[in-house]
Amino acid sequence: MDKQRVRIFVTGKVQGVFFRQALKVMAKKNNVFGWVKNLNDGRVETILEGKDVDVSAIVEWCHAGPANARVEDIEIKNEKFKGEFSKFDVLY
Repeated sequence: MDKQRVRIFVTGKVQGVFFRQALKVMAKKNNVFGWVKNLNDGRVETILEGKDVDVSAIVEWCHAGPANARVEDIEIKNEKFKGEFSKFDVLY
């Protein structure tokens, strides 16, 4: 299976709605590694690494997020897979 790495920026009501924690749960469930953090401009940024199918599932989830989130836009940047993560972290 091919592996991929993506960097995602999510815009909307995505802070203060457990977006990061819910993303961590989804990443663990799908065996995806990387990190997620809030940005000062109100967006959420995440880097995801894993099998294509698993990362794609998380990308799809990011279009809606958890129940209280209101995703307005999602920017996806494909990056070169590095395999540098062994877990998924919420950064502060």
